[in-house]
Amino acid sequence: MGESGKRADARRNEKALLDAAASVFVTDGVDAPVRKIAAAAGVGMGTIYRHFPTRADLVIAVYRHQIEACAAAGPALLATAESPFAALRAWVDLFADFLVTKHGLAAATRNDPDGFATLHAMLVGLVPVLADLIAAARAAGEITRDISAHQLLRAIGDICAGAERVDPDYDARVTIGLLLDGCRSDGELH
Repeated sequence: MGESGKRADARRNEKALLDAAASVFVTDGVDAPVRKIAAAAGVGMGTIYRHFPTRADLVIAVYRHQIEACAAAGPALLATAESPFAALRAWVDLFADFLVTKHGLAAATRNDPDGFATLHAMLVGLVPVLADLIAAARAAGEITRDISAHQLLRAIGDICAGAERVDPDYDARVTIGLLLDGCRSDGELH
């Protein structure tokens, strides 16, 4: 295998590890045991520590990976969804999944303010992706309310904040669905 083949293989392995860690973070939080992440990824614990010497390194890498996936998903969904609004709804679902896994990020990155600042900048970088989805849905007549991508991103964030631990009967996705449906009409809210 050539050098480029080894690099591609390493990137695939790292992506699989980050996907597994993200999945474990959703169910167990960012304090999940490394052995559980290793088992989910099908690797040894040494492999995780070799790539990510500290938990903060792993957590930041997972969130960076998820933000990049959210950014890439916008154009892909617009190209494949049945409508721009369906693409918007699917993208918002991905973003909400990301936000739910965000629980514990502040604690995990307490000693790495530069890493947290980088992630925040990447998160702000999702505004243009969402703006493109909103513009396409508006151009198709599927959204009639005037809402900015920043406003919608912030609202989704507020809806998801602490949702997984505050109230077991609360489903952030239901509330997000109501928010998106409200963007479809210029009618008066009662």
